[in-house]
Amino acid sequence: MRLKLPSFFRRKKLPEALISPGERKIMHISDTPDNIYPFILNLIEKVRPDYTIHTGDLADNVKLERKPELKPKYADSVRRLLHILENAKCEVYIVPGNEDDVEILRGLVGRSNIIAPGSIIEIEGLKLAVGHSYRDVIAVKDADFRLYGHNFRLIPGGLNGVLNINFILLPSKRIIKIRYPHGTNFERGYRMWRGM
Repeated sequence: MRLKLPSFFRRKKLPEALISPGERKIMHISDTPDNIYPFILNLIEKVRPDYTIHTGDLADNVKLERKPELKPKYADSVRRLLHILENAKCEVYIVPGNEDDVEILRGLVGRSNIIAPGSIIEIEGLKLAVGHSYRDVIAVKDADFRLYGHNFRLIPGGLNGVLNINFILLPSKRIIKIRYPHGTNFERGYRMWRGM
């Protein structure tokens, strides 16, 4: 599925707080199928986040857990995403997910930080518990926010990167959520999404 990026941004304007230079911005994404990489690039070019946190499954349409023979396709997709993220002039943190190959990821990263699930990242005084699944962060104490993905589960103090692209503004700690493009869940392999 190909996205028509300019028409998407004409239909859905970004909030002024995201495109103004006022506050610093943390962008949180998760479970990204490779067809939305152009959308992510366009969003980064418009918002210019200072930090990006990816909570796993960098090429979520390539299901390595079930099909390890797809490692070459996975590596190609991850290389393209890392090119986008690492050339965005922001600090990048990556928490590997169940569909990621950590060895391949380590061999491809340039200046990104690979973070273990359940860790706390401190950014400008803000404490962020990061994990791929809510299970990685639900019991972490002393965190301002819990960032994760993997499924549709919501937890107290949590920001689920499957449901939205989450932006945290600093120093206000204001949260702005941007929806993924239509069809993202289908590309992730979710055939039906009921009740949302």
